[in-house]
Amino acid sequence: MARITTVVPETAGGLRRLLLEAAKRQAGGVVPGIMQILFADLALAVPVMWLYGHLHERKRSPLTRLQREMLATVVNGLIGGAP
Repeated sequence: MARITTVVPETAGGLRRLLLEAAKRQAGGVVPGIMQILFADLALAVPVMWLYGHLHERKRSPLTRLQREMLATVVNGLIGGAP
């Protein structure tokens, strides 16, 4: 099994802790696993979060809702996520 560095919200400190708390509030009380992975390297997390916001969260997203759902389904299948 691959070992992936993650940041556990309870042990995070400083800026990471603030970012994880914000992610937790936004996600309904739980920190998504992808956030725990991304926040291990803030230099990577910032551009990835910007790209996610650009593609998915803005009003004039280049992707339709159906395309976003299809993308999420494919990615979830590739990473072996829950059905």
